[in-house]
Amino acid sequence: MEEKSRKSFMNMDFFEDLTGDIPVEPPKGIEDVGQRIRKIREEKGLSLEELSRLTGFDVDFLARLEKNEAQPQLGTVIELSKALDSAFGRLVSGVGDKLYSITRKNERRTVSRSTSSTGQKQVYTYKSLAPEVKGRHMEALIVQLEVDPDKEISIHDGEEFIFVLDGIVALEIGDDKFELEPGDSVYYLSTTPHHIAAKKDKATILAVLYEG
Repeated sequence: MEEKSRKSFMNMDFFEDLTGDIPVEPPKGIEDVGQRIRKIREEKGLSLEELSRLTGFDVDFLARLEKNEAQPQLGTVIELSKALDSAFGRLVSGVGDKLYSITRKNERRTVSRSTSSTGQKQVYTYKSLAPEVKGRHMEALIVQLEVDPDKEISIHDGEEFIFVLDGIVALEIGDDKFELEPGDSVYYLSTTPHHIAAKKDKATILAVLYEG
């Protein structure tokens, strides 16, 4: 769902806990992503300049990610995981060690991401739903979208499934534009240029991403 730094009608109690606002206070694990990137890069013996050449990301942007001055978007993490020859899930939510994962609603790991390389503009927040499964190739997330007037288009490897839980979602895939309401869903290849955001205020979605 993002790119490089260059950058309800279902009024059911079942969804109440899923669609509530994700707290904006510093969540558990929010600082882990940058630390994981740096750790794996150092394990590979790569400099920031070498990682920049492998990914196309600016050195300054990579440095800000590692210092947690900017939070990477999922498309960014996918490209970094491939360049570092590391599992996507390891960067997003750490290495799992279980054959299955049951995640209670108060145990979801939250990571905030910004749409700009400076980290000044946050357009969505997500909670990981299955961080403990070993060797996983999918990431299941509860994502709270916000309005993104910049509409930065994302292109990356993998596949995505989106199910709208709450609010109205503005979706662009290639040259096509859609508005998705609660209960609507979409499945697409992430290699297709795409952008997803709340149409107004906020929207909450279930997102399942396959690394590919």
